[in-house]
Amino acid sequence: MRQLAIECASEACSLALFEDGALIASRHEILGRGHAERLIPFIEALPDRGKAERILVSRGPGSFTGVRIGIAAARALALAWQAEVMSFPTLALVAATAQSEHPGQALTVCMNGGHGEWFMQGFDAAGMPSTELAALPIADAANFSLEKLIAGNRAKPLGAACEEEHRVLDLLPDARHALAIPTSLLSSDTSPLYGRAPDAKLPQ
Repeated sequence: MRQLAIECASEACSLALFEDGALIASRHEILGRGHAERLIPFIEALPDRGKAERILVSRGPGSFTGVRIGIAAARALALAWQAEVMSFPTLALVAATAQSEHPGQALTVCMNGGHGEWFMQGFDAAGMPSTELAALPIADAANFSLEKLIAGNRAKPLGAACEEEHRVLDLLPDARHALAIPTSLLSSDTSPLYGRAPDAKLPQ
């Protein structure tokens, strides 16, 4: 079975194509912005234009725009290919990416949440969440229950703010490690997981 993993919730546009569990092609580029323009061409450049029987897509939290772009593309491709689509939490992919370098290591994931907040969550040695997802003001982040290993694009500043010494991995989620996410964290629910309330509010 072929599976296509899509991750657009961070600065990276990250894709991976698997066949029977083996990675056969990938693309991982740090764009910052421009996911909408680059995602589909990146997919079309994969073998067989990325066609797969299952699509795995990040549902956030992360960039509001990036999350929606990835989910919209996954839903559209699933209709075109008559494929199954499953979602995964972005921070779980960060944990899986970090644990590819440090297998069996519990960790805390710390990612940029925007507007003066960081997204944070603990994961155990098997890659399962050990704490609830939190969106914390930066000033409060060091008071979170931290593991010795911190990973994510805000791992370095968090580690520097802590009194105790931590090992830090400055990284973004990488779709090549999507199959390492525990299957119990996959969901047929592809609604975005924003992690905090949207900035725009309906008029009263």
